[in-house]
Amino acid sequence: MSLGKNIQFLRKQQKITQEQLAEKMAVSRQTISKWESDEVIPELNKLIELSDLFTCKLDTMIREDLKEQKDIYSEIMLKTVKPFRMGRYVIISPNPEDDVSAYLDAWAQKSGLYKIKPDAKKIGWDFPYISLELQNRFGLRGYVAAYILPEEFEEYPGVEYVDQVEADYAVITVYDPFAAAFERIPNAYKRIMEYLQANGFKEKPKDNVLSCFEYVYDQNGVTCMDVYIHVDSVSKTAAFTNFS
Repeated sequence: MSLGKNIQFLRKQQKITQEQLAEKMAVSRQTISKWESDEVIPELNKLIELSDLFTCKLDTMIREDLKEQKDIYSEIMLKTVKPFRMGRYVIISPNPEDDVSAYLDAWAQKSGLYKIKPDAKKIGWDFPYISLELQNRFGLRGYVAAYILPEEFEEYPGVEYVDQVEADYAVITVYDPFAAAFERIPNAYKRIMEYLQANGFKEKPKDNVLSCFEYVYDQNGVTCMDVYIHVDSVSKTAAFTNFS
């Protein structure tokens, strides 16, 4: 295990340069280089700042070999998502993800969506409009799930229909996200936000565009989750994806 290699690994995972990390830590680029080569050990207050910046426990950063975790997250990509129509539903409960997913699956069966498109994609995102009293007193949370609908689908009652316009997103894939859901999924969002900040991108609320969403699927027997965060604009060379 090398503390310096862990710092380098975390920096590269966030896609920031030594100069950018130096600016965030209020030190010189040469200092970052010495940290990463194990010539100098960062002071305790700097180690704490690094652990906060990288959303990594201090003990983990010091004692573990983080390269062993390199297969948890993909590189961050910039994608343009074509316009799509969705049927969405929100549930507020102690376990809203499972509850709303079960509801939508039953709706997809009744509505005939599965007959038209058996592999229809389902996305989801947190529903933020829950009071602190409901959260703290009753343990309630909210989650929205939606099926992406094909053009030939005819409306069926039971969901809200919404059209999304073409939009740009920063995307990261989390492998086996539910093995440590309360660590891996929030860290995915953190990684994207750090990447956007380091590369000059901005979040910009836009009508008819989801600010973020998650897409869970199976890949060669491994559960994967793609986390999407909307950005104001992306490079013209961005990859193209289609949810229809």
